[in-house]
Amino acid sequence: MDNTRQTTVLFADVSGSTKLYEAAGDAKAMEAIQSCLERLRRSSEAFGGRVVKTIGDEIMVLFPSPDAAAGASADMQHAIDAMESSGFSTDIVVLLQPTSPLRRGEHIDAAIDWLLRVRGDSVVSVVEVPHQFNPASVMKLDDGLLRPFLDGPTVTRRQDKPRLFARNGPAVLAVHARVIRQGSLYGNESWPLLMSPEDSLDIDTPWDLRLVESALSARGARLQPDQQ
Repeated sequence: MDNTRQTTVLFADVSGSTKLYEAAGDAKAMEAIQSCLERLRRSSEAFGGRVVKTIGDEIMVLFPSPDAAAGASADMQHAIDAMESSGFSTDIVVLLQPTSPLRRGEHIDAAIDWLLRVRGDSVVSVVEVPHQFNPASVMKLDDGLLRPFLDGPTVTRRQDKPRLFARNGPAVLAVHARVIRQGSLYGNESWPLLMSPEDSLDIDTPWDLRLVESALSARGARLQPDQQ
């Protein structure tokens, strides 16, 4: 029996809270932040989310599915408006997939840093599609016989196939709050954060879990000092 269950974690951070404390004072700033976090909690629970913890001006929520987290993120646009009316704004929302355990803090930092430096709506983690899964290599069944999925001449050399990418969960999604206000999650201009196949391992099946355990074991062995 397969007891594998997929969940999604959403982190939200109140941007500009330091300036709010300086301008309004500790008491008023804390009251405004708590009000915003409470609004985020209500949005999360409306979509089946469960608040795991709050730390200062941050909230961590566990959702039963990515769709539920996306729905809550869209609903949070009202909370964002409340934040702005209180004197500060949320610039970026970060969505993390908990079934991507090999994602590291540097990936999250890179996504946020990139989104702050470039014009665009979001930064999403991706992995390069292996050449054997490229549409130029994929086949379909036609009356029991294999036929190329794409029309045109068959591409056999790996070097001639187009380089393609796929979202890896996504393990990391950093999106501007303005995009969420518009009812979207990725927006029209999404930049890629390329991650290695190993770091992109996503646990959907018991076999995936064994792959992750093997990768973690190998990574731990590499980190061990030489005992010889």
